[in-house]
Amino acid sequence: MKIILITGCLGFIGSHLTKKCLDMGWKVLGIDKKTYAANTSFLDELENYDNFSFKHIDICDLKSIPNCDYVINTAAETHVGNSILDSRDFLKSNIEGVKNLLELIRNKPSNICTKPILFHFSTDEVYGDIVEGAHKEDDLLKPSNPYSASKAAGDMLIEAWARTYGVEYIILRPTNNYGIRQHAEKLIPLSIKLLDWNREIRLHNGGTPFRNWLHAEDTANAVIKIIESNRKNEIFNVAGSFEQQNKETARKIIKHYHGTDNDWTDYVNLDHIRPGQDVRYSLDDSKLRSLGWKPEKVFDIEIEKIVKFYKNNSRWFT
Repeated sequence: MKIILITGCLGFIGSHLTKKCLDMGWKVLGIDKKTYAANTSFLDELENYDNFSFKHIDICDLKSIPNCDYVINTAAETHVGNSILDSRDFLKSNIEGVKNLLELIRNKPSNICTKPILFHFSTDEVYGDIVEGAHKEDDLLKPSNPYSASKAAGDMLIEAWARTYGVEYIILRPTNNYGIRQHAEKLIPLSIKLLDWNREIRLHNGGTPFRNWLHAEDTANAVIKIIESNRKNEIFNVAGSFEQQNKETARKIIKHYHGTDNDWTDYVNLDHIRPGQDVRYSLDDSKLRSLGWKPEKVFDIEIEKIVKFYKNNSRWFT
């Protein structure tokens, strides 16, 4: 049995990962500061588990960590558009928060048990965009916006603390996650919300940027696979092996929402240009796949389920 601290346990990826760990019988302490993007109603379901406990706190304010095997950090500010408007929260959570976790691990007494491994969630965006091919774990980091820059800074802090202080770590860099319980600022739930409100879906840069889609449950499975492999002090890419332009994603959402994709362009606005827009993300995750992991969810099957969920659960649009 593993003992895990999961930060951001009420966030989109954090909630999927927390439930996965609990279902495996692992003991989980979840912490979350309950931002606007937190799935606070999901806390009731998590607290039904005897092996779960919860603490309401910001990772920047955390003063100690329990004896545990891993500190899995999913806590972060993640929405690129918000970072362009105001980067302050991103610098605090994604840089200062990571530094605080590193210091708590570094200074934790080791007379009772070994210090935990920091399992940190990064993003494919730290590499910047790539027109052809795919980024590998040792590629140069070239972030394009304040969000990805803050995540890249967090990654570099981890590697510096590992070299200087011996803090052990795993850095995971996933592609675009999707699934149930995602906040409505993200493309898929936002598109469904706008359709629900009879508004146009605003696609940046003509909807031409490509994104690689990875289901949150597949991401959670990747974490478990890495932990069970006992690997440490390494970086892993994780991708969903499914890539398409954003306008094609919107077309599929419209098709499942209205039952047809005839005249789907009537529901979108292609005029918006976002500063720092990356044209394509792509990751080579052969290193992770060599451990025996592969994605199980199929986008074209899951997207129909997701559209149905959000149409029937408008409370997720708050």
